[in-house]
Amino acid sequence: MKAAVCREFGKPLVIEEIAIDPPQAGEVKVKLAACAICHSDLLYMSGGWGGTLPAVYGHEAAGVVEEVGAGVDGVSAGDHVVVTLIRSCGGCHYCEQGEFTNCSTTFGLDEKSPLSDAGGAAITHGLRTGAFAEYAVVDASQVVAIPKDVPLDSASLLACGVITGLGAVVNTAQVPPGSSVVVIGTGGVGLNSIQGAALSGAETIIAIDLADDKIDAARTFGATHGINPGTVNDVAEAVRELTGGRGADYVFVAVGARSAIEQAFGLIRPGGTAVLVGMPPSNTLAEFDPLSFASAGRKLLGSKMGGTRVRLDIPRLVALYKQRRLKLDELISGRYSLDDINDAIASVERGEALRNVIIF
Repeated sequence: MKAAVCREFGKPLVIEEIAIDPPQAGEVKVKLAACAICHSDLLYMSGGWGGTLPAVYGHEAAGVVEEVGAGVDGVSAGDHVVVTLIRSCGGCHYCEQGEFTNCSTTFGLDEKSPLSDAGGAAITHGLRTGAFAEYAVVDASQVVAIPKDVPLDSASLLACGVITGLGAVVNTAQVPPGSSVVVIGTGGVGLNSIQGAALSGAETIIAIDLADDKIDAARTFGATHGINPGTVNDVAEAVRELTGGRGADYVFVAVGARSAIEQAFGLIRPGGTAVLVGMPPSNTLAEFDPLSFASAGRKLLGSKMGGTRVRLDIPRLVALYKQRRLKLDELISGRYSLDDINDAIASVERGEALRNVIIF
C-alpha cells in the first residue's frame, strides 16, 4: 500500500509503498477514505515529542472496514467507521472508571507494528493508527461504526479535533448552562471547544486569537465575542469587562504554548477553572501563582482527548451533525491527495487551515 513516511524529523514526508499485516484477533483493517491533519502529527514529525523513526503518522481518520480479526464484534466488513487513536481494553482500573483515554493495557499492536518497508524492516505505527496511508490496522476499540450517509471526509474530524475540543467542555469540565467561557486559540480544536460551549448553553463565549479571520470563524461556531491580543492593551481587563468584572468561569487553552497557558491563569474568576486542552512539546514548563489558586478556590484541569468514550460519544456527535446542530463540513479548509500531503502540512504550519484533509 502507499503511505507517507517520516524518515527524518522536520523533513518532508516520503511517499512509499509499504506492507501492512492482516488484522490479528481483536483487530480491524480499514480501507481509509480520509485523514485530517492534526497539530499532534506535526509535533511528532518535528521531533517535539521524540519517538522512533521511520514512522507513519496520521490519526484523525475514517474509512470502510475491509477485514476483521477473530473475536471482533460491533463492526464488520463493509461498515463505515471513524478511526481514532483511543485504544482501550474495557477491563483495567481506568477503563472500569470510564477513563478510556488512560487505559493501562499493553496491546499486541503496542509491541509490534503492523507496518514494514520493502526490506521487511519495521515502521513505527504512529499515534497507534498510522493513517497517512491507504489502509490502517487498529484495535477494534479504536473504531466506531457510523451511518453510511455521513460523508467520510467530515466524519474523519470526529476522530480527534472535534472530540478533543468539544469533549473538554462537555466531558472534562462539564460546563453548565449560563456559564462564561474563554477559548484561547481558535484552530480546529478551539473551534470545537466553542461549539461545545454553545451546545452546553454557555451565555458568554469569548474567542481569543491573534488572527482576525479565525476570530470571525469562531463567531460562526458560536462565539459571542472575540479578542485579538495584538490589538488589545489588556486581555484580562477585556475579559473582565465581558464577564461582569469577575473573569471567566472557564478558560480552555486550545493551543500547546506556554504563553497561552500562563495567560489562562489570569483570566479565570475566583472559583473558576482553567482547562488545558492543547498539548505542548515535551518539557514545556509554565509558571503560575499557586497562592492565587488556593486562596481563590481556582481549579486547573487537564483534558486528554476530551475524555472521550468512543462507542458512546461519537454516535451522539453524529446525531448532532445530522440534526445540523454540530458543524463538521465547515471545519474543512482544503482537501488534498496523499501525494500532496507535504503541501497540506505546509498550509497548516502557516496557519492557513482549520483542518486540511487527505482524501484517498
